[in-house]
Amino acid sequence: MVGKKSGRAQLRQEGLERTDNNMDLSSWPQVGMINQKNYYTEFLKRDEQFLAVRYPKDEERARIVQEARDRDRARALGVPQAAEGATPLAEEAADEVDASLDSSRTDISKLIVIHPGSQNLRIGLGADALPKTIPMVIARRWKESECEEDGGEPSPKRMKVEGAVPADALPEKWFGEDFADQYMAMSSELRTRMRSNKRRVLPNSKDLVTNYNRRTPPEVISEHNDINRIEFTEIPSNPDRAPHFFTGHEALRIPDRSNPRYKLFWPLRHGTFNESEYADRNQIYHDISKIYEAAFRNQLGITRMKDLANYKCVLIIPDLYERNYVTTMLDILIRDLGIGKVCLQQESLSNTFGAGADKLCVVDIGAQKTSICCVDEGLCVEESRINLKMGGADVTETFIKMMLYGHFPYSDINLKRRYDFLLAEELKQKFCSMDEGSVMVQTWDFHLRASGQDTRKYMFKTYDETLLSVMGLLKPSIFDNSRKLEGRRTVVPRSVDLYDSSPNDPISAAQLVVLELAAGRSAQAPINGTQEPAIAATPQKPPPFNLLGRLNDNEATPRSSVAGSPGPEGTGTPNPDRDTPGMGDTDAPAAGLIFRDPVLEKVKIAEERDRTLPIMPLDHAILESLAQGGRGDEKKMRDFFGGIVLVGGVAKTPGFREFLEQRLRELRPGLEILLPPPPRDLDPQVIAWKGGSVFGRLSSHGNDSWISKYEYDILGSRLLNNKCMFAW
Repeated sequence: MVGKKSGRAQLRQEGLERTDNNMDLSSWPQVGMINQKNYYTEFLKRDEQFLAVRYPKDEERARIVQEARDRDRARALGVPQAAEGATPLAEEAADEVDASLDSSRTDISKLIVIHPGSQNLRIGLGADALPKTIPMVIARRWKESECEEDGGEPSPKRMKVEGAVPADALPEKWFGEDFADQYMAMSSELRTRMRSNKRRVLPNSKDLVTNYNRRTPPEVISEHNDINRIEFTEIPSNPDRAPHFFTGHEALRIPDRSNPRYKLFWPLRHGTFNESEYADRNQIYHDISKIYEAAFRNQLGITRMKDLANYKCVLIIPDLYERNYVTTMLDILIRDLGIGKVCLQQESLSNTFGAGADKLCVVDIGAQKTSICCVDEGLCVEESRINLKMGGADVTETFIKMMLYGHFPYSDINLKRRYDFLLAEELKQKFCSMDEGSVMVQTWDFHLRASGQDTRKYMFKTYDETLLSVMGLLKPSIFDNSRKLEGRRTVVPRSVDLYDSSPNDPISAAQLVVLELAAGRSAQAPINGTQEPAIAATPQKPPPFNLLGRLNDNEATPRSSVAGSPGPEGTGTPNPDRDTPGMGDTDAPAAGLIFRDPVLEKVKIAEERDRTLPIMPLDHAILESLAQGGRGDEKKMRDFFGGIVLVGGVAKTPGFREFLEQRLRELRPGLEILLPPPPRDLDPQVIAWKGGSVFGRLSSHGNDSWISKYEYDILGSRLLNNKCMFAW
C-alpha cells in the first residue's frame, strides 16, 4: 500500500513550490495542521442556517402548533363529558375557532400602508378604501418664522430694479432677463402651434390681461360675511403653555406672527432627506418619527404606541433609493415606533399593483421629484430607473412668477407665508390646464384669507400662464434650480460598502445618461427624437459614465506629476488615462505607471454625481427609460410604449396626459404610444398607496419579505439582502 504524499512533495511535483528567498524560518511560529473534519462542515451551506430564512419558518411552525392547541381546547370545551356522541357542538366550536384564527391571521385592519412624499404623507389601514393625506411637515417653536428669515425676502425672489418708481411698475424685470426671454420664447412657440392647429389667437391678449390686472383693486369682505372662512390653529395666550410642535394641517394653519413663533420644517425634499434646512441628522430622525406618531394617533386611531407591535406596515420607497434613507426609515418604524413587521416596496411596483397590470412604464410626477421606471412581471427593470429633481412645486412657483409678470393684482404674494403657500397650490389646481382650447383671455377670482385680517376678493385675468407653467416640465430650464443642491451630503453621509468603503448607492444606466446630459456632455446616443432608432432590437452596451473625466477637465490648475523631479532614468511617461496595463499589453513598461486606487476613483465619481442636478425634459427622459427598459427585446419595448401610466399630483392636470401622448408620438413616429387613463377612475395620487394595500394582503409573500423586530435587532440592514424583492 502506497502512503500519502506530503504537501511539499505534491507542490514540488506540480511545480508550485514556494521559495523562502534565503529567509531564516526557524524563528517563525509553528502553525498546526487544519483539522480535517472542518473540510466537510455544513456551516452556512443550507438556507435554514440563515436567521432571515429560519426565523419565519420557526414562527410559522409555532403558529401552527398554537392553532392546534386552541383547536383541541375548543373541542374539549364543546364536548360534554357524559355523552361522547354529542359532536355537533364540538364541530361548531372548532369551526368558530378556526374562523377566528383565520380572520386574525389575515386581519387587514392590522395592516398599515405608508407612502411618504416630499410634500404629503399618505397613510391608512389596509381596510380603508382611500388613504388619509396629510402634509409632511412639522412646526417647531423657533426664534422666527420662515417668512422672517433672510431679512423677509419673499419667494419667488424678486430682483431689485434701480430707478423704478414705484417698484411695482416693473414686474417684468423682477425675475431677470433670462426668465423673461424663455417665457416670451415659450409663448411665441405656443401661438405658432395654435395657429397651425387652426385655433384663434388674438394679437393683443397679453395687453388685455396686463391692463385689467393693473387697474383692478380687491374687494374687502368682513369676517362675519365670509361663509367659507377657515379656522387657524389656536395658540395659548400664555407662551409657556404653547406646544413645542404641531404636525400636518395644524402646522400649516399657524399664524405667521404667532406668539411664540413657529417655523415649518419639511424633513423630506426632492425624494430624500432635507439637508438644506437641518443641521443635525438626529433632528430629521425625530421629526419624521413625530409626524408618523401623530398620524397614527389622529388619523388611524392608534392611541397606544404599544399596540403597534401587533401591526404590520408596508413602506413604499423610491425606485432609485438611497440606502441611508431606507435604513433610517426602518429604524424609525421598527426601533423607535415599535411596529411588529415592516415590508418594503418600490413605488413603481406598487403602482402596477394599484393599476392591476404587470407590464407598465410608470411616470410618477410628485411635488418635488419625478421618477420613471419600467416594470416587467412584478420587477422593476433596474437600468430603466430615472429620478429627476423637479415636480409640481416647480410648476407652482413658475405659475406664480408668470402671473406676477402679467401684473397679478396680489403682487405681495410670498410662498414662504403659510396662507400664501396654500393659496398658490389652490390656484394651480383650479386654473392650470394643458388643453390648448382653454388658452384664451379668461377672468378668475380668488379669496385671500389671512389670520387677523379681513377677507379680500381679487379678480384677475390670465392668458397662457396656465399652460406654459406646466410646459416647464418639458423645458425645465425655466425652473429655478439654483437651490436644489444646497446642503447636499452635509448632514446625511453617503452610504459606503462595509468592506472597501466605496459608495454603494444604486444607480442605473438611464440615470447615468441624465447626469451626463445635465453635466453638459453629450452621450453617445442622445435622445432627441431623430438620432436614435425607434426600436433597439440589438443589445448595446450603455455608454460609460465619464464624470471623472469632466472633473479632471474642469480643474483650473494642472495636476502635478506623481514621479519625482527630475524623473529617474528608465521610467516611462505616466499615462493618466490608463489605470492598469492591458492583459495582452506585453510592451507596457514595468515602471513609471500610475496605478489609481479604484475606491478613490469611485468616491470622486460619486462626489461629482452629487454635484450634478439630474434635470432633463420629461418627454426625453421617458424615451430614455423606455430604451433601457426594453433593450434587446422588441416585443417588450412595444408593450412598454403601449402602457405608459401617469401618476402623481401633476397627472391630475386637465389635458396633460393627452398632450404628453401627442408629444411622444411626434418624437417617435410610427409607434403605437398610449397613455391610458387611471384605472377604475382612481385618483392618480393614491394609486401607489392602493397598490401597497393590495400587496400587503397577499399571503404568498408573507414569509419572504416581512422584516420582524427580532430579526432587525440582530442583523440590522444586513437583513435586507435576504428580505427585499429587489437587488439591495
